[in-house]
Amino acid sequence: MTEHAEDDVDEAGPLYLSRARVTRLLDPGAAIASQRAAFTALGDGTAELPGKIMHPSRFDDSVVFAYLARLSADTGAVAKIGSVNPGNAAAGRPTVHAVITVLDPVTGQLVAVMDGTAVTTLRTAAASAVAFDVLAHRDATELGILGSGTQALAHARAVAQVRDLRSVRLWSPHPGRREAAARRLAAELGILVEAVDSAEEAVAGPPMVAACTLSATPVVRGARLAAGCTVVSVGSFEPTRSEVDADVLRRAAAVVVDDPGTAAEHAGPVVGALREGWLDREDLIPLGAVLTGRRTARTRRDDILFYNSVGLGVQDAAAAWAVIEAARAHGARP
Repeated sequence: MTEHAEDDVDEAGPLYLSRARVTRLLDPGAAIASQRAAFTALGDGTAELPGKIMHPSRFDDSVVFAYLARLSADTGAVAKIGSVNPGNAAAGRPTVHAVITVLDPVTGQLVAVMDGTAVTTLRTAAASAVAFDVLAHRDATELGILGSGTQALAHARAVAQVRDLRSVRLWSPHPGRREAAARRLAAELGILVEAVDSAEEAVAGPPMVAACTLSATPVVRGARLAAGCTVVSVGSFEPTRSEVDADVLRRAAAVVVDDPGTAAEHAGPVVGALREGWLDREDLIPLGAVLTGRRTARTRRDDILFYNSVGLGVQDAAAAWAVIEAARAHGARP
């Protein structure tokens, strides 16, 4: 797909949407709304969600993935294929690249092909914003972020849509990158964004913590969390990756996941806790169940809550159809 493909739409055929076009069409509000729809559909049991594929490469540290889902009867199947390449972070490139195809709900014909990297970035951060909105205190105004890459920046922007952020503490291992990220976010959000010298300093105190790294070893220590903190991890998406230590889960009054079955197979901290026997499958609370009122996560103000997201195809399905609807609203027709 070329960057000018956004302007090369054949009215008799599918839409071809570049990364720039997807980013313009899926604004923060629309992205968050799409993820509320995705998890509400899961909570209601109306979405179709086959198991996802995460395949670590034998040749390097990359992971190839494939997702398939259908959000509803009036939206067709959506498929995403891509890869995670951790080495990209050092060069300042996104670590996730993907392509998404969308099919007509009635005929199965191709409706759209779009850049999956932009969709993944926006829907992941938007889903975390939904999680923070339903799990964190309404008066939470400070955010701690682990990471300084694409997802870390996207998370700060998304959380600012659901909470009146006053300040952000940001840490990543490379001083130059974390300082540059802090400057960029401060300019964009118009708030205090401080690049701190340690992960401990980033998470000690804030009522909201977002871990957006590809670390295989913990960067969030449960012992440092303040009472009432809500922790979101998006980098613990395979069994060998765990951004949080066991104390985070042990201190958590509730462990919330995007989907219990998927988390039990893919979420590193959850896989470890289940294997060791101090967390049961029944303890995992689906985010969709919280959204629909079927389950309760927070019962006391001082409760620490942990949300582990590994990413689901239904998130891509909801976001992709939101992009298509926005494109059609701007005059594009497949």
